[in-house]
Amino acid sequence: MSKQPASTSPPQSPDDELVRLRRENAELRALVIDQAALIEQLRQRLQELEARLAKDSHNSSKPPSSDPPFKKPAPQSLRKNRGRKPGGQPRHPGATLDWVDHPDQRVTLPLSGACACGQDLTALAAAPLPERRQVTELVIRREVTEYRTVTGTCPCGRVHRSAFPDAVRAPVQYGAGVSAFAVFLTQFHHLPYQRTADLLASVAGIALSPGTLYTLVQEAAARLAAPVAAIGEALIKQTVAHADETGVRIAGKLHWLHVLSATCLTFFAVHAQRGRQALAAIGLLAHFRGILVHDHWSAYAGYDCTHAYCNAHHLRELIAMAETYPRRRWPQALIDLLCEANAATKLARAAGFAALPRLMIEDFFTRYDDLLTTAASQHPRAVRPPGQRRRVKQTPAYNLITRLQAHRDEVLRFITDLQVPFDNNLAERDIRMPKLKHKVSGGFRAVAGAQAFATIRSYVSTLQKQSIDVYYALVLTFQGQPPMPRLD
Repeated sequence: MSKQPASTSPPQSPDDELVRLRRENAELRALVIDQAALIEQLRQRLQELEARLAKDSHNSSKPPSSDPPFKKPAPQSLRKNRGRKPGGQPRHPGATLDWVDHPDQRVTLPLSGACACGQDLTALAAAPLPERRQVTELVIRREVTEYRTVTGTCPCGRVHRSAFPDAVRAPVQYGAGVSAFAVFLTQFHHLPYQRTADLLASVAGIALSPGTLYTLVQEAAARLAAPVAAIGEALIKQTVAHADETGVRIAGKLHWLHVLSATCLTFFAVHAQRGRQALAAIGLLAHFRGILVHDHWSAYAGYDCTHAYCNAHHLRELIAMAETYPRRRWPQALIDLLCEANAATKLARAAGFAALPRLMIEDFFTRYDDLLTTAASQHPRAVRPPGQRRRVKQTPAYNLITRLQAHRDEVLRFITDLQVPFDNNLAERDIRMPKLKHKVSGGFRAVAGAQAFATIRSYVSTLQKQSIDVYYALVLTFQGQPPMPRLD
């Protein structure tokens, strides 16, 4: 049999070959474009993850307690070096142990021993010298007072008997000083109940169980309910108030501790929610018409008052941007601008000015707008790819720039109104001690305990701001006369 010739495709014309090459070229170009887009997405994702890992207390709102111990120290503070040495500065009043004009006891030290001649010094007539020394000591002891009644018969035949004081209601009980000291330790100095009981037993010989301490805390909260309610009403009338919130664990579940504070007033409240539902239940902000300083938490924005945003948060975010984009100038320039404006407002307040000069304010605003315009050009809005329906996630830089542009007046309100501080540190300082309580004890076992803590802490924080003796006020509280703090 003869072999059949192998089948071959007909030869392509030059035009067909050119069409094929063009088609392959277009496919390769499309593939390169897709790969470039994927690489850019992965690059942005990698940058975002690296920035997330690099976040700590110096470039985000994370607390310093969350910083890992093995991480290198954070950069230096944004405060400028004034050339001062560490420690007390010249003309600083300081604190020292002063002489007491009327000591509780005086001890005259007699002569002792013998002279070189053999004379017994104890037999000599001694004259007092002007030299003296004083030792201040702490004496803690238990003092028990027993009350006894008497009876007597009137000539008319009626029998009378004396009455116990109103505060003495039980056969055996603790006095106001013990109750106040127990609450002082647990709610002001944040000792756990068991450690407080151990301390009182060891130092003063007073045996209180943790259950008794809890009962005393609840009693103090009930007695302080009226003064704390008055503090809340006074905060509504303040020109400037600060708001913040932090998470607390109650019975193993996350709750929120809310604070509204002013220079001389503090009000705490506990709620299961963080946002608008909690603020509505607390009920203070609905009646507030002053200037509210806070972070960018959206729940505050819905209230009919003037808003001012915390620039300490902005500085931390800008530090993160400067570390993420080290070749871009705008983050550091904006940090410098905000710090310069803050320094100018401090000098103006110290000099007694009612406001900054108009030209200075306009200059700050112009430089602020120019820097953000430059930043926006370097971080454009991410566009949704064709065929994709879901919303495109924007970069943290874009979100920060957009927020600073949209809320320029709130961010720079500290420049236009010298009553407004640069940051929300007042509320953050107020909430720091409750965070310490939470860290020491690990949380609250019941909502009632957390609510009592919020009530007592509102009162003692207000007293502390007004330089009122907290312990003595708690003693008066258990005596039925809690001092009312200044509410103006």
